[in-house]
Amino acid sequence: MPKLGILQLLVLLFSVYCILALVLEHIFALSIETEKILYLFDNIACAVFLIDFLVRFKASKDKWHFMRWGWIDLLSSLPNFVFMRLGLVVRIVRLVRILRAFKSSKALIDYFLRNKLESAFSSAFIFSILMVLFSSLAILSVENQPNSNIKTAEDALWWAFVTISTVGYGDKYPITTEGRFIAVFLILSGMGLMGTFTGYIASWFVKIETKEEEK
Repeated sequence: MPKLGILQLLVLLFSVYCILALVLEHIFALSIETEKILYLFDNIACAVFLIDFLVRFKASKDKWHFMRWGWIDLLSSLPNFVFMRLGLVVRIVRLVRILRAFKSSKALIDYFLRNKLESAFSSAFIFSILMVLFSSLAILSVENQPNSNIKTAEDALWWAFVTISTVGYGDKYPITTEGRFIAVFLILSGMGLMGTFTGYIASWFVKIETKEEEK
């Protein structure tokens, strides 16, 4: 199996996101700001799915054979515009995205088993983006006090990004107990992720150096 490129990795990432977002939408009553975050990532997912579909459609030799399952990928790239948020249509699109995620799961498992070093980096990459997304959603749901300074989708995304990167500017911070628990988990996760990224880069340089010595 060939190594996964950045596009395939993003497809896998957003396939996982689509399932998790679907669960959130059906279990919880979401605020307008929370829906803004989901809507933003939904449109990014649509763009990634569409690019992936076009790349693979162009590369396929038998277009008709490709479209036997390719229609699922094409349909999953339809954006959820306001006029499409009508029961049946939205359910069909969401269900198609879940089918895409299950299609991608075998590729993900094979990749992780065959490429240990790359899979560690890929896992950290996927986990960091999901952490930023769902931490920002969580912080919005608990920081509902009048004196809270994390009130909008933009505030939440900015806070999650600077927290997981361990920069912590301090311009946005949680004031509730629940929010602080989320922050502690995000900080600890960020420390582990930064170590993984650093280790991968160091291994990459060592691998280059070893190849040059072998020459």
